[in-house]
Amino acid sequence: MDALEALTHDHRMVEQLFRDYHAAASDRQRRGVVELLVRELSKHAALEELMIYPLAKKVLDDAVEEIDDHLQEHLAVKRTLLALDKLSEGDARTDDLVARLRQEVTEHVREEEEEFMPRLREAVPQQDLDELGQLLAKARQSAPTRPHPLAPEEPPALALAAPVAAAYDRFRDRLQRRPRT
Repeated sequence: MDALEALTHDHRMVEQLFRDYHAAASDRQRRGVVELLVRELSKHAALEELMIYPLAKKVLDDAVEEIDDHLQEHLAVKRTLLALDKLSEGDARTDDLVARLRQEVTEHVREEEEEFMPRLREAVPQQDLDELGQLLAKARQSAPTRPHPLAPEEPPALALAAPVAAAYDRFRDRLQRRPRT
């Protein structure tokens, strides 16, 4: 998959996780889905911030404001993810936070897929997108798995903070026996 196909695949996976949440038969199953949402959306946001948005700033003349908007959307998602991550199984606030997260993610995905990604696909040669897709797949293995709303959003500070956050996240994931993806 090229980079944009990989990101679109992530979007479809998250949409399925929202459906799984609503189909879950118990608080335990819903909590498992929440943990997967936290993990997958945290990784996805970090990869976009580290690899996709900097590329877009270089190749799209008028992308700075658009990317700043995407970063603000990411921040809102990270804050919601952090609130969800702090809840325990069966917490009554979970449904409302998942609904808010779904709304935030749905709008962000729509903007990316209908506006941002087509412009980026037009501006970047297919071979570069293919290579970036391979780099994204590799980077996914070491991306942060928890939200870090106070972390830097852009390189070079993000490039320094992300590996430290990812190592800490993975350690916490193992201690808490969180699902791996």
